[in-house]
Amino acid sequence: MSNEQPPFYPSLRKSLQGSLPGVSSSARDKDLLRALDRDEIEVLFQPQFETASGALVGAEALARWQHPTLGEIGARDLFAIAERAALVAPLSRHLVARALEEAASWPHELSLSLNITPEELGDPHFASDFARLIGESAIAPERLMLEITEDLLLRDIRQAGEALKALRNLGFRTALDDFGAGFCNFRYLRELPLDAIKLDKIMVDKVPGDAKALAVLRAIIALAAALELDVYAEGIESEIQRAAIKSEGCQFWQGFLRAPPMKSADMLALAATARGQGHG
Repeated sequence: MSNEQPPFYPSLRKSLQGSLPGVSSSARDKDLLRALDRDEIEVLFQPQFETASGALVGAEALARWQHPTLGEIGARDLFAIAERAALVAPLSRHLVARALEEAASWPHELSLSLNITPEELGDPHFASDFARLIGESAIAPERLMLEITEDLLLRDIRQAGEALKALRNLGFRTALDDFGAGFCNFRYLRELPLDAIKLDKIMVDKVPGDAKALAVLRAIIALAAALELDVYAEGIESEIQRAAIKSEGCQFWQGFLRAPPMKSADMLALAATARGQGHG
């Protein structure tokens, strides 16, 4: 999941803590339900680029709630509200359906990354239900990367492993997201059926100027290569960072250096440009 999310709005923080005067939990539930009905919750796409060529290779789907009074609310805050309202499952289904619908018009060489919630991966029927949903779309399974976070694995690594194995058997690719933001448990890389890891922004923040940060990055990329895992770097904001991850062998990256999260139409426009094809 991209780290490029807006912070909590003060009034939203109060709402999550249950201390906003005059706003009940049921009112928040209804507000989110209405938002889904009114299509106030949209999907933006964070472009991803191949490091070697600079070509656009796909995008990560990110949620945004265009709240009528609070303004734009990012994915982390949105899912915090949904969890308190017991609406994570319908919210996630809504976002996946929107992302699939919009990405259906992209060139076939572009992939789509989707974030999978703990609730979904913990459902024994998730893999089959997700495959059925994809089967109804115009997106082939091999164009999808399903991203899971480390906190999800802490709940039940056995169940997570079984779900990921089922998803990979159906043709989906899988990635461990936000690597480096938590415990960096290398057991996950050894035991889970993964295709890629996504380095959290914190892993590249001080690269290449900090010798220790660079050494850690170099070691992780070497380990991923030994395990035949692709490496994506998140939060690339400077040309120096991009050059550093390129020299160390990181295959893919995303960040504000090249493109912020954008609408699907802008993804199409970027793909058609020389810059999107890796030139310039």
